[in-house]
Amino acid sequence: MTSSDKSDNVSDAPAEPTGIAAQDWATAAADPQYRAAVVDLLGALAYGELAAFERLAEDAKLAPTLADKAELAKMASAEFHHFERLRDRLAEIGEEPTLAMEPFVAALDGFHRQTAPSDWLEGLVKAYVGDSIASDFYREVAVRLDSDTRELVLAVLDDTGHAGFAVEKVRAAIDADPRVGGRLALWGRRLMGEALSQSQRVVADRDALSTMLVGGVADGFDLAEVGRMFSRITEAHTKRMAALGLAA
Repeated sequence: MTSSDKSDNVSDAPAEPTGIAAQDWATAAADPQYRAAVVDLLGALAYGELAAFERLAEDAKLAPTLADKAELAKMASAEFHHFERLRDRLAEIGEEPTLAMEPFVAALDGFHRQTAPSDWLEGLVKAYVGDSIASDFYREVAVRLDSDTRELVLAVLDDTGHAGFAVEKVRAAIDADPRVGGRLALWGRRLMGEALSQSQRVVADRDALSTMLVGGVADGFDLAEVGRMFSRITEAHTKRMAALGLAA
């Protein structure tokens, strides 16, 4: 999953983890509700990575130069490697990867249908801004996970190189034609709204994940903290839009 530079990360692991965050997978997974939440989380991430691979491969067809096409192909390959790590982890803990991913296919495919880019630049903004919103959400959840799962989740959220590439290309396009900025700013706002709505729908549809967020498992957030979490995600989005030279 493409993501922002690490300086934009909205959440850092606490220096002294407590509760489940201080446990390893073998210990934490003894709680069946926690185990179900992690399987959901890994399933959602795995399908997200697979979808990102497919989308970057498609976006490469819109690339204006051969060098751009090759760059996107390299990023797509990195996304598929992330998918493989998640798939293998699900299998390792005794879960069928396709069954774990299946509950999230409709929501994620729907999001991508609703936010299909019309050109190369919109595709770059979506990969940088849209995917980063989802990455921020998963990072917020990751700080409450057991140490083994947290390490894997943070690893697959690493930037594949799309951040710097997108910023360079979008800024160059705006410099060449300032009118492009207005259109892309509107596109970025739409992505923000759709991405947050999609994240909320996914969580609401999965009891284990929603419990992880609002309390009862993995030292979960309370409702007030959920609000603060989405405020942090919104703030990070504003910073990314500024990096692109766009108004949030």
